[in-house]
Amino acid sequence: MTSGNWSRREFLRNASAASLGLSFGMTAFRADGRSRVLGANDRVNFAVIGLHGRGREHIHSIHACPNAAVTHVCDVDQRELERGAALVREVSGKAPRKIKDFRVLLEDRNVDAITIATPEHWHAPMALLGLQAGKHVYVEKPCSHNPAEGEMLVQAQRKYQKLVQMGNQQRSSAHTREAMQKIHEGVIGRAYMGRTWYSNKRQGIGVGNPVPVPAELDWDLWQGPAPRRAYKDNIHPYNWHWFRHWGTGETLNNGTHEVDLCLWALDVKYPDFVSANGGRYHFKDDWEFYDTLVTEFTYGDKMIVWEGRSCNNMLLYGRGRGATIHGTEGTLLIDRNGYEIYDNDNRKTFEVIKPEFDATTGLGGGGPMTDAHFANFVNAIRVGEKLNSPIDEGNVSVTMLLLSNIAWQMGRKLELDPASGRVRNDEQAMSLWGREYEKGWEPKV
Repeated sequence: MTSGNWSRREFLRNASAASLGLSFGMTAFRADGRSRVLGANDRVNFAVIGLHGRGREHIHSIHACPNAAVTHVCDVDQRELERGAALVREVSGKAPRKIKDFRVLLEDRNVDAITIATPEHWHAPMALLGLQAGKHVYVEKPCSHNPAEGEMLVQAQRKYQKLVQMGNQQRSSAHTREAMQKIHEGVIGRAYMGRTWYSNKRQGIGVGNPVPVPAELDWDLWQGPAPRRAYKDNIHPYNWHWFRHWGTGETLNNGTHEVDLCLWALDVKYPDFVSANGGRYHFKDDWEFYDTLVTEFTYGDKMIVWEGRSCNNMLLYGRGRGATIHGTEGTLLIDRNGYEIYDNDNRKTFEVIKPEFDATTGLGGGGPMTDAHFANFVNAIRVGEKLNSPIDEGNVSVTMLLLSNIAWQMGRKLELDPASGRVRNDEQAMSLWGREYEKGWEPKV
């Protein structure tokens, strides 16, 4: 059976009903305590920063939201900037303002919110500057490049009282929220284990050669807070994911989504222990992270396992990604397009198949879940709707996976403080809690 037809248009119409039903001149109170008059022309003006892949999906999803518009686009690569601006004109019929340096748009009072889809070393530093400039922030996962940045971001949100939503969009998925409610109501008994996976068929990135920086790219601004390195031909625009200097590997690039589901399902936060084993097995190239990894997060009476295979796309349960939640009376299997419930005799007892498809392992990851996540963010800004992934919650799954990277790098199990996620009794591992920054670019709360 299915839970009904949830079309993108119908979901967004329902999600925005509260704001659309407000009469002209009615006053709503924002999360920062200041009132704002809501009327026929009231809208949230967005600046989208980072336009190569995921940022383009931000543009589509903002356009799908009533009372929201992309008024500014920003990228350090002129080619991406032009393509992003063209997309805004295509979907909205209006030309956005094009900005290369995001600091310029932070000074613009017409910008209510920024979205961050840049390389990961920019996520937290840019979000911090956005908060300090009085902007609401939608930041892609992972919200930080290292655990120290995540701590700062949570502190800054509390200090500046602006909204910060992390882009783990399955938190806004109707079928996922339904599945989580069923788990918490006991449909599989006491849930005690989450197993997640991601498989893809990524190709090697070769050995990079020093080459002149493309004329259209501001390489200095691209690096921003990261200590300076020479440009090579296998970094921009995507392969930075696989370099520790700028990226965080596949666990943060994709594992964040499903590990976050397991935290939600099991109702846990930081574990007692984390271990991670794997390596770069498939290709011999400049890729600095693993392409194959198994991470275990263990609690007193629960556990979560993530298995990543970046270069071998053998499916599990017929899916390239997903999660199984195991309990005393059965198992729930969930992915981005539905869920199934099984009893302890492996009989399927319930199934939801979502009629509209959400991207799974393709680049960009667009679809109705992202639309719904932005609708929630817009409604939170306009009418005080509760965020589905506020930064203090989103940061937990990110920090856990950053710690799995540290465990892998150290080659040993880490013991954690379950209250803060900090590493216990291991100064060497704890030294990786933060990073060094280019002078003058150090992030601050």
